[in-house]
Amino acid sequence: MPDTAPQAAQDTRHLTPHKATWAFGVALILGLVWVIWAQPFTAKPAQVTVEVVKAAPAQRVLAVNGQVAAVSSVLVRASVSGSLAGQMAEEGQKVSVGDILAQLDATQQQAVVRQAQSALAQGILVQAQAASDYARLRDLGSTTARVKIEDAARALARAAQSVESLRAVLEQAQIQLARYTVRAPIAGVIMQRNADPGQFIEPALSIFTLSDLSSLRIETNLDEAYATQIATGQTAVLQLVGTTGTEDGTVSFVSPRVDPATGGLQIKITPDAPLQAPVGLTVTANIIVEDSPLALTIPRTAMVAGPAVFLLAAGHAVKTPVAVIDWPAARLIVTKGLSEGDSLIANAANLQDGQAVTVGP
Repeated sequence: MPDTAPQAAQDTRHLTPHKATWAFGVALILGLVWVIWAQPFTAKPAQVTVEVVKAAPAQRVLAVNGQVAAVSSVLVRASVSGSLAGQMAEEGQKVSVGDILAQLDATQQQAVVRQAQSALAQGILVQAQAASDYARLRDLGSTTARVKIEDAARALARAAQSVESLRAVLEQAQIQLARYTVRAPIAGVIMQRNADPGQFIEPALSIFTLSDLSSLRIETNLDEAYATQIATGQTAVLQLVGTTGTEDGTVSFVSPRVDPATGGLQIKITPDAPLQAPVGLTVTANIIVEDSPLALTIPRTAMVAGPAVFLLAAGHAVKTPVAVIDWPAARLIVTKGLSEGDSLIANAANLQDGQAVTVGP
């Protein structure tokens, strides 16, 4: 009995290495099978998204932001220098043509007018006296020396000329006096007032901005890169900020020059229907540059340098040169290189010509 337990322990120690070797062999075989089946060191085909090229209606649209502006808008200035006196028109006030917007202190000019009126009145009296003298001598006939009659006639002529000159001086003084009153040159709404009563102003200062809000349009600038693509008569879809609806419009003006300082080209869009909106409101304008009834289009993500795209052929990506109209849009119009029915790889980034691919969902 004492020798039995040690012998059993000795037998167990002899069996354990054999079992470990058998387990290691099984694991090695399974690992080799997995490597052969999975081929972890072999590159997997790239998964791509494919769309079938087909012709469909297409538009080239240029989206720009502009602002609502009045068709008729003027800066109102005074014609003379002086201090503003009395009440003035307020911002937001509606006015008609000729309404008084502001009055300058015209005390000095009023004195000039009164002086001119007095001089004219005196001149008229002198003219009347000269006319009376001439008529009296003329009526005396042969009893009066001819030279006296001629002198009287010349005196009357000089008096008449003096009256005409004095009348012109008065008219000029009255015209100058009228310039001290600032009137509305057009009917509209006072959009801005830049001076207050009592302020001394010069003719260079714009006192009011006056706009006719009965006719509005959209004004904007676009990048010179698209200057040759924009023309009058093109249609546009307008959306005012803060609204969900849209309005139709037409490009009514394209500036003949690009601003060299900003590289911008000014354009104006006239709404097809009267627009009700505050001046200065931001408007998004989608200008339809080209409207094709049928065209082949591709997603921008399908483009690679060349320009080129990849077509799917027998499980491989085949690089194919194309010609497109490059435009700031998610889809581009193809003019050469593709045909209807081609299988286009839509996600072409990092693909190589001839690379094996699989089509994903």
